[in-house]
Amino acid sequence: MRLLFYFIISCCLAACNSPEDQQKEKSRPLKQEALNDHELVFVTHNGPATYYLNGDNQPAGIEYDLATLFVEKYAPEYQIKFLVVNSISDIIPSLLKGKANIAAANLTVTHLRKELVQFSKPYQETQQQLIYNNEADNKPKSLRTIKELASIADKTIAVPEGTSFAERLSEMQKEQPSLRWQVLKHTNSESLLDEVANGVLDFTVADSHLVAMMQNYYPNLTVGMALGKPENIAWALPKNADPQLVKKVNGFFDKIQNDGTLRNLLDRYYGSSKRLNTQDIITFLKRTNTLLPKYTHLFKQAQETTGLDWRLLAAVSYRESHWDTFNTSPTGVRGLMMLTENTADLMGVTDRLDPKQSIPAGAKYIVKMRDIIPDRIPEPDRTYMALAAYNIGYAHLEDARVLAKRLKLNPDSWADVKKTLVLLNNPDYYTTVKYGYASGGAPVVFVESVRSYQRILERYQPSHMLGNDTFKIAQAD
Repeated sequence: MRLLFYFIISCCLAACNSPEDQQKEKSRPLKQEALNDHELVFVTHNGPATYYLNGDNQPAGIEYDLATLFVEKYAPEYQIKFLVVNSISDIIPSLLKGKANIAAANLTVTHLRKELVQFSKPYQETQQQLIYNNEADNKPKSLRTIKELASIADKTIAVPEGTSFAERLSEMQKEQPSLRWQVLKHTNSESLLDEVANGVLDFTVADSHLVAMMQNYYPNLTVGMALGKPENIAWALPKNADPQLVKKVNGFFDKIQNDGTLRNLLDRYYGSSKRLNTQDIITFLKRTNTLLPKYTHLFKQAQETTGLDWRLLAAVSYRESHWDTFNTSPTGVRGLMMLTENTADLMGVTDRLDPKQSIPAGAKYIVKMRDIIPDRIPEPDRTYMALAAYNIGYAHLEDARVLAKRLKLNPDSWADVKKTLVLLNNPDYYTTVKYGYASGGAPVVFVESVRSYQRILERYQPSHMLGNDTFKIAQAD
């Protein structure tokens, strides 16, 4: 009876979706009769861990990338379409009502869901976490057990409707009957984490990979405790799905796990999430208000001449100098972009401490590095490698790519090359490559930090428009 009630309520909620909230064109609302032999419809929802429109107003997100890659490589006979629903509670009902073939929506595999749908092979693991605001006056002193969690009955724990979080809390309630929480409609985990960070809610529960991303924007978000064991994330299909389609989906996930494609995608979206610590983020956010405005126009001018997003350039500059015009390292690199004397000469810079010279020179040098990198390497990996070359030199980057090939990794994937860069300080490896020893960990830290800073800037700072064009060559994913 509980499953039947869950199904009926969920279907009723799905029927109430507002058409105005649906994405248009590729993600336009689809009627049941739209499903046919020539279309493969993926149901998803908006969010940083699923599907969203990036700064170019183009679809992005790991679920979008996985779905498009699947159709391109494994099901080219289909035309791909996306049904974007209002909340996660609408995902499974959309499958059950025949509105979509596959749910690609950051769904965790749970007992209740397995009663309604079948899941593909998992492609990611996550951990449910209880989150609170460490700046709140009434923050908890201790949260190590379910009993301690249940004891804060005066605090509000809120989770989105239709998520696995309520299911997990229900299981925990069997052990601790006094445990209470609220299930909220028409919301999502990102919105509830926003509310916790802004002091509107006391607690929420969210998946660890989303929490790590959101902590880059809100350093006051703190993990109180893990709830239960880690869970798997997978695609969902109807119980009566075409067995050949199910076979293709599982074969797809086997393939991308084995050839490194999945590792590369996960790195693209989550690889830099944990690079910065809380104090790093707090300091950066303060300086975006105090120091960045002095140089914003120069970063935007550099974008106009190079095509590199000004927020990427600002992130590089912050990582190099913390936006200190007079910054000078013990090795002699100087200025906002921390140019070496040789690089300054190459780029025609007469005064490295002059932001009007150093910012455009640094931007042009990044482009120079990117242009040397083989054309077959796609974005954003191409820009990540250019940044590594900016930091350590192109020769050492090439050594790392040679090592990646020797170790049967992908030399065209940043996720793999960053593994071999760190081997350049190991004599077992650096003695076997052309340019020898390098402190290979430094460019990895540099690139991952820049990625994090850029993502924060993209959340809080608008893109720079030039006429009808927006330059986004190095959009952070």
